[in-house]
Amino acid sequence: MDRALIWLSLVGFFLASVTSEPKTKQQNVDIYSFHINSTVTSRYAITVITSRVANSLDESQEVHFQVKIPKNAFISKFRMTIEGKTYDGIVKQKEEAQQQYSQAVSRGQSAGLVSSVGRTLEEFKTSVTVAALSKVTFELTYEELLKRRLGKYELLINAQPTQPVADFKIDVHIHENRGISFLEVKGGLSTNELASAVTTTRSGPESWVKFYPTPEQQKKCEGCGENGLNGDLIIIYDVERSKSEGEVRTSQGYFVHYFAPTDVQRIPKNVVFVIDRSGSMHGRKIEQTRLAMLRILGDLSEDDYFGIITFDSKVDTWNRELLKATQSNVEDAKKFVREITDRGSTDINAAVLEGVEMINRHPREGSASILILLTDGDPTAGETNPTRIQNNIREAIGKKFPLYCLGFGFDVDFDFLEKMALENEGVARRIYEDSDADIQLQGFYEEVATPLLTNVQMKYTGAENVTQTDFSHYYNGSEIVVAGQLTDNNLETFSTEVIAISKKENVKYIDTIATQGRSTGVLSGFENFIERLWAYLTVKQLLGKEQLLKGEKKKAAKKEVLDLSLKYNFVTPLTSMVVTKPQGEETQVAHKPKERGTTQRRGHIQLAGTASISGGITARGGFPSRGRIVNTYQAAPDYDYHDYSVFSSSDHHVGQVNGPIFLPTFLPTHPPPTNTAPEASPVRFLIQAQDQSEPLCYDIPASQRLRLLQDPSSDFSMNGELIESGGTGFSQITIHYKTDHMTLSTSGIIFSDGQNAVKFLWNQEPTTHETDSVSLILRNKEMDVSMGNTRVVILLREQDGNSFLWPAVRQRPSTTTLPGLFGKPPVAYTAVTLSHPPKLKIQDQEVQVSKSTATDYSIHSAPRVGCWLVPFQVAMQGELSDFTVSNL
Repeated sequence: MDRALIWLSLVGFFLASVTSEPKTKQQNVDIYSFHINSTVTSRYAITVITSRVANSLDESQEVHFQVKIPKNAFISKFRMTIEGKTYDGIVKQKEEAQQQYSQAVSRGQSAGLVSSVGRTLEEFKTSVTVAALSKVTFELTYEELLKRRLGKYELLINAQPTQPVADFKIDVHIHENRGISFLEVKGGLSTNELASAVTTTRSGPESWVKFYPTPEQQKKCEGCGENGLNGDLIIIYDVERSKSEGEVRTSQGYFVHYFAPTDVQRIPKNVVFVIDRSGSMHGRKIEQTRLAMLRILGDLSEDDYFGIITFDSKVDTWNRELLKATQSNVEDAKKFVREITDRGSTDINAAVLEGVEMINRHPREGSASILILLTDGDPTAGETNPTRIQNNIREAIGKKFPLYCLGFGFDVDFDFLEKMALENEGVARRIYEDSDADIQLQGFYEEVATPLLTNVQMKYTGAENVTQTDFSHYYNGSEIVVAGQLTDNNLETFSTEVIAISKKENVKYIDTIATQGRSTGVLSGFENFIERLWAYLTVKQLLGKEQLLKGEKKKAAKKEVLDLSLKYNFVTPLTSMVVTKPQGEETQVAHKPKERGTTQRRGHIQLAGTASISGGITARGGFPSRGRIVNTYQAAPDYDYHDYSVFSSSDHHVGQVNGPIFLPTFLPTHPPPTNTAPEASPVRFLIQAQDQSEPLCYDIPASQRLRLLQDPSSDFSMNGELIESGGTGFSQITIHYKTDHMTLSTSGIIFSDGQNAVKFLWNQEPTTHETDSVSLILRNKEMDVSMGNTRVVILLREQDGNSFLWPAVRQRPSTTTLPGLFGKPPVAYTAVTLSHPPKLKIQDQEVQVSKSTATDYSIHSAPRVGCWLVPFQVAMQGELSDFTVSNL
């Protein structure tokens, strides 16, 4: 019978075998100069990173350039200078760059140069072969508009040069016409050890920050070491605000208007919190949500009205009506919050609609209404079609108030939340699963906690191609920025008008400025910064707007983004930078990554070009299918949705499936487990005894796939596969933690955070790799892994010429028992006296045992120790099948 063709839509950005070496010092490579120069002119920052590197070998070698930049920034220039010749990166339409991209990926090379790392940074990396005793200069430029939050701007600069540098400098020059009200330097690089390396100077509208650490300081500071600096420098400042009308700058036919009035009374708010309490919020998520809500409730003003809705498949309210934030009501609400527990599935549609109704039932003149949704998953109960949910909520809100969507973790469909928020004049924000998630939640609330104006409309005479001019709310500590083109370059005056609603009345701000000679105060070389700011802001806003458009309007918005990106050399989601290299080396392509949807779910697959994968497939909805996946695009998949066809080997036509599919990671591949273990020596395990000197030991047949340790409260799990013969240890171990995935084999290690993959070799130099919640330390053929509350060390062992792995749990949650072989606490037993053969009493059961020995591979010296050999079922109080897994 013909095989059925199933079309699946697979979300995300996948690369085949795209790995980056950990950031360790390159051997025989001297970074003799590393400069970061950032110039901020009226909030628009242009940063240039210049690294000068020498190959000290008498033979050619590959030299790497790897830096981190803010996610909000656009790369606008990259160049390499080798032996007096310059190679420039060229920004092209993404489709034009796909050919080079696909060719590089098909050769197994790292073609995507930019990737997301952590919450706020992206990583740019490339390499080039440098001749013997020669030098290369790398220069990367990126641009960003600093956004005002909670009354301050933050310029983030990351420095991680991989080695101490003799000539290391960070120079920041800030020019603000209105003057700078305060300036602070924070971040991991402003520690006590480096205090003397930081100098700040202020003079009128200008400020300078210099960071010149000595090579010795670069090694001794907190977080530093033999690999030099590793951290952030954060420059925090705000500007003087003498005029409520705002600040207007014009130059070379363009204008920018910054509006942040301070002489406005706060507007009482009506706020409804819609909180997901489904089963996936179990553990730390729900605990942190409770903690954040308790703090938020304590910050409500007495003239605010508020409501709380919790939901799984059922929707519950603290009170069906909005209540005034009196002390007694707040205390009652806190009691309700403390009792929120996780359970059930996720009915987002019903919960948000209930929030809309709650606000609509309580209209208050002179107030501002806000709806805040917090969820960590997709809709799985009630109405589950995302488009219908978005339509229902858009129609119910009717542009009367904003909806803010907070996506907790990476299992959430962030595209769905982002579109729903944008359609309702709000924003979506990802809350990262980490120890400070409660602070993230509270921080977002603080940004919208104090509305000052509503229905803000910005009007300009003599202007065109103006960025967004209508804003539902203006919040204390924020800033509205509008830019555009002047219709007449000979215009002598330029007028601005702002109309809004304040607490008690309609307000109007009018300002007229002279345009002639307004370019004074602009730094030399940055005369066109307003034009670039306008282009940057236009592209950012169009990328958000394009998500809401359809048909010709969507095409027109995309074309405008593309045209601006190409004109101003911005690497955006619609363009790529082709990084050219000397003849004979590979071309690389840098894309702008974006944090979207379910691309970071555990169980991702990695594909590039035309690829095929064999094995079992389970799509959402639960149907199984065995077959192969073939990417129907010849070019490598990118950041948008791509169609994949699955050729099913079953006789049943399954039909069309929408949404992501969940698959095990296929690196490296292994044959399916057999039902019967091959005839080979078993592997012996030790289990410690409680208050006894002699441990217990037990045997497990070879070739088993085993659950080693699982902590449901933190999403940590570790599985392993025993080698087929030899009776020693494991051929492969996999570790999952939230969205992170780690595969360890005797040949090497691959760690993936869902977007980036890092490859380690057991024999490489000691290496450290860290993300927000994971610490990896490779040293002396052991990988030390810390994830959440768990720390395990995986050791590479050798015996009789064969290599194998062995896990050692160094720290785990204090829970008495966790699933898995290594999740059991020490076993209590007593010897049955005068018994022959010997017996032990374990769990009130007398068991015949024998004296034996086992090697303790969890200790470096691998000592041979005496033990009591007992059946597996007795040692683990369960059957072997309870501890086996079908897939790692």
